[in-house]
Amino acid sequence: MTARPDGRPSGALAPTVEHHRLDEVLPAAPLRPPDHVLTAFNAPSADLERLQGRRQCAWRAGNTVIEPVDHPVEASWLATVFEQRPVPGVRIARPIRSTDGRWVVSGWTAHRFVSGAPAPRFDEARRAGQAVHEAVADVSEPRFLRERSDLRSWADRLAWGEVLDTEGRLGQGHGATVYRELAASRRPVAAPNQIVHGELFGNVLFAGTADPAVVDLTAYWRPVGWAIGVLAVDAVARGEAPIELLGDWSDGPDWPQLVRRAMLFRLAVSLAHPRTSANELVVMLSTAERVDRFLR
Repeated sequence: MTARPDGRPSGALAPTVEHHRLDEVLPAAPLRPPDHVLTAFNAPSADLERLQGRRQCAWRAGNTVIEPVDHPVEASWLATVFEQRPVPGVRIARPIRSTDGRWVVSGWTAHRFVSGAPAPRFDEARRAGQAVHEAVADVSEPRFLRERSDLRSWADRLAWGEVLDTEGRLGQGHGATVYRELAASRRPVAAPNQIVHGELFGNVLFAGTADPAVVDLTAYWRPVGWAIGVLAVDAVARGEAPIELLGDWSDGPDWPQLVRRAMLFRLAVSLAHPRTSANELVVMLSTAERVDRFLR
């Protein structure tokens, strides 16, 4: 058994190739939606097919997509926000109410199908993300964001210095050292917080010349530049974008610090995630070192 760069033994299962989301522990794909759920969302069971991609949990029936939710309160809140909210230049997978007006039925929710697939069109993905952020700039912070305790939320708070790694989730090896060195150069930021999509990479879909579609919004209460910084870090680490992308996207004096926190966020997730493979961790550590040098 070999040692991982974070000082712990390797051998954890790697995430699936198409998923590329190291920020959550993936449960087994559930069975098909129950018949009463399909009926509630007026989804024809005869047309039901499982969609590839995120967790392979989503099912399509005609123009309706049905998928399980881990947090019904959050899912209902997102549906309420985006039910009719206009987002110019972006296609949104609009939520669908059940026949009795609910957003979530027995742990399942539904939305309209939007066509497209992820593509390395990062400048367009950035503009789509900015359009979504402008559209929700007036939305107040929901309480559940402060109460959320999943791995990503912990990594986000750690990156901003709001919590400490008291349980040693970062390990004791090289990865933890890289994290500490990157965190040592944090400085205060003045950019205001608002609702942002913290998982734009892979969730902006393209279909020819159609407007991009933004899906699977994962809400955070952070500056817009931080969300764009996460996209930039992901594009470099996972999308083979050049490191110079960070300079091309520079937007205001807070940008280097926001990118630094975005990198810390992604690095913490990779170090703490039980299914991060050794190769994936090496890529993230290499990206962190490149980002650190670029921001100096």
